[in-house]
Amino acid sequence: MTISPLFTPLQLGGFEIRNRIALPPLTRCRSSQPGNVPNAMMAEYYRQRASAGFIVTEGTQIEPRGQGYAWTPGIHSQEQVQGWKKITEAVHDEGGIIYCQLWHVGRVSHTELQPGKDYPVAPSAIAAENVRVFIETAPGEGILTTPSCPRELSNNEIKDMVRLYRKAAENALAAGFDGVELHSANGYLINQFISEHTNFRTDEYGGSLENRLRFLREVTEAVSEVFGSSRVGVRFAPLFTSTNEERVYLGLVESDPNATYIRAAQILNEMRIGYLSIAEADWDNSPEMPESFRIALRETFQAPIMYSGRYTKQKAERMLASGWGDLFGFGRTFIANPDLPERLLSGHALNDVDGTTLYGGTDKGYTDYPVIG
Repeated sequence: MTISPLFTPLQLGGFEIRNRIALPPLTRCRSSQPGNVPNAMMAEYYRQRASAGFIVTEGTQIEPRGQGYAWTPGIHSQEQVQGWKKITEAVHDEGGIIYCQLWHVGRVSHTELQPGKDYPVAPSAIAAENVRVFIETAPGEGILTTPSCPRELSNNEIKDMVRLYRKAAENALAAGFDGVELHSANGYLINQFISEHTNFRTDEYGGSLENRLRFLREVTEAVSEVFGSSRVGVRFAPLFTSTNEERVYLGLVESDPNATYIRAAQILNEMRIGYLSIAEADWDNSPEMPESFRIALRETFQAPIMYSGRYTKQKAERMLASGWGDLFGFGRTFIANPDLPERLLSGHALNDVDGTTLYGGTDKGYTDYPVIG
């Protein structure tokens, strides 16, 4: 029997990962309250999926202002660090490798989620549209609502924000993570600095593309000082169409996405980060990412590139054969199939995901999916 190339090892961040199948960052809203603390149920969830070659945690807020959705975990308190330590230990006991995705939502938040019910913070005071945030209305209950209009960060506050990212990386190291991924996608804070639609600053953080990429560069430098650049990844979500605006997340489609993200990749390549993660559009009937972008990205960035978004075994194998990608995130498929690598290797049938239990709740639809045998 011919073994799929997805089961060949890959060098990433000084590690040899055992296959090309990744658990990408997936928000599940299961942290303990109060305090957004990672818990034993989350440790079991990640342990069950540790046969992935590579795991990136759900988005994890670097500070209290970074939260945009109820019950998402943080990594800014010692209680949270201790909670994550149990998770990294569980994954390492199974031979897995796990990175923490550092997340700040910026303007995609609500005053109800902010300390002192203050305004969310962002590079510019521009409200988010075509998106909802999730606030708790009672223990275990919540509603989707429109984000609050943010206030603009001062120049000094931006410098402080960079330091908060570094502190979060230090906490991730203390919690036993193997590295960190910067969430620079989906219209959240770093993406808000990059985008011409959300950054109208006139100082060194706004205006030209180089200035709009400055925050990304400074944050990457800061966390690289903690882990070393080879154990830092960055996630982007380049969008190339403005059709179906309800599904184009926050509408952050740059006038020239190719130029924006290839230049970002050049900067990160020069900084010798460990990998790039590309989140593709994944709604029904969403368009394929242009081949020209995949080729340009491969020519620009020398370290591994991870792709996620509606991936099947066959699509991942084609991407690997083309040389455009090295590692592939299987999102909802991995939610429903804790033993996904074994199923893909053997050809065993896949469980269907329960869409009603994706966000919040108990172990139902979280740690109770059946495995082979």
